[in-house]
Amino acid sequence: MKQKRKYFGTDGIRGTVGIPPITPDFVLKLGWAVGQVLKNGSNKNKVLIGKDTRISGYMFESALQAGLSAAGMDIGLLGPMPTPAIAYLTRTFHAVAGIVISASHNPFQDNGIKFFSSQGTKLPDEVELAIEAKMEEAMQTVAPEKLGKAVRIEDAAGRYIEFCKRTIPFDQSFKGLKIVVDCAHGATYHIAPSVFEELGASVETIGAQPNGLNINAGYGATQPQALQTAVLYQNADLGIALDGDGDRVLMVDAKGEILDGDELLFILAQARHKAGNLQEAVVGTVMSNLGLEQALEKKGISFSRAKVGDRYVLEMLQENGGILGGESSGHIICLDRTTTGDGIITALQVLTTSLETGLPLHVLKTGMQKCPQRMINVQITPGLDILSQTSVQNAVREAEQQLNSQGRVLLRPSGTEPLIRVMVEGVDLQQVETVAHQLAEVVKAEANAQA
Repeated sequence: MKQKRKYFGTDGIRGTVGIPPITPDFVLKLGWAVGQVLKNGSNKNKVLIGKDTRISGYMFESALQAGLSAAGMDIGLLGPMPTPAIAYLTRTFHAVAGIVISASHNPFQDNGIKFFSSQGTKLPDEVELAIEAKMEEAMQTVAPEKLGKAVRIEDAAGRYIEFCKRTIPFDQSFKGLKIVVDCAHGATYHIAPSVFEELGASVETIGAQPNGLNINAGYGATQPQALQTAVLYQNADLGIALDGDGDRVLMVDAKGEILDGDELLFILAQARHKAGNLQEAVVGTVMSNLGLEQALEKKGISFSRAKVGDRYVLEMLQENGGILGGESSGHIICLDRTTTGDGIITALQVLTTSLETGLPLHVLKTGMQKCPQRMINVQITPGLDILSQTSVQNAVREAEQQLNSQGRVLLRPSGTEPLIRVMVEGVDLQQVETVAHQLAEVVKAEANAQA
């Protein structure tokens, strides 16, 4: 049984700015604790810090920098940079760790701290637990001559742009393609357009005017309606919607229809399977659409489900020797290209598949027929135990009986927000909608009763 964490969730530490633990004093102590844990037994003493475009990133960057310096660690400051770029740069600079200041797809009022190991992967559980244990100790500053120094890495964006371009064949050109890129006013605003332009595409950019307060607001992978409109208005071949920190992507075809993470995963799996590069199972999650599993099965491709969260998808891939996995949200991991979910690299792989096959996105996705699925988020007070309540468990059993073995019901707490996610999947859309709403009402009533 894994030890329960006090601060770390499924994707680092996240919450509302100004409310513990997302406060400057906590982050200062966190930087010190990270430095204390990571310098033990290591000859490396550099940590990289990157952030998205939230206004609170300035504050937390300074706090982390002070804490790390107090622990005797040198710091490389990357500035606004996509999460997967920080994973890559951590490896190339041979840093002991990379730190990302971001709340990903959440609104600007939230922020968070997440970490990459020296290999560009999420920190192991035992390291996160060691950091939490160190947080309980009194903070002590190293001797003045041992304090860490900070430098700004000026060419970080250029290094990452070149890495992204190298993940597709050298002779591949996007010349003749018209693409709309939606950067969600987030960390990819100064990177994603350049990647696709330098590969020859004609690029129209939206959601690329961050002001510290507008990240994910009306744009990006969580709100792709602006991209759909832009693709149709511009008569573009396709659109690419990234989220605030650049690890997720959704795409829009020339007809203005959205391709979610399940459909993108299907396209990539089919291409890799045909090329003989897919020996092990594709990994999705318990939230992945049943239609994805069925479509892959028809192609002779094995499929496994992990818990929700990219760290669990990655764990299963590594355990089984797989190279491809992802979530419906658009968090796709191509381990044959990089070490973590990367929205830009995923889009590049899909575009390359389209060009190599000569098939547009709306044709590539036709091999997968999604089952009707409805997810409702129910707001709860943090810390409440909703799912073990008798009323909720009875409602789940009743929902499963209504679906009559032709669907799935899944209730789970969000790993990043105070929500219970209610998911119902089946063969009949109307029934799925009805059952989902009935179940959500029971969860809501129980949440109100406990509040």
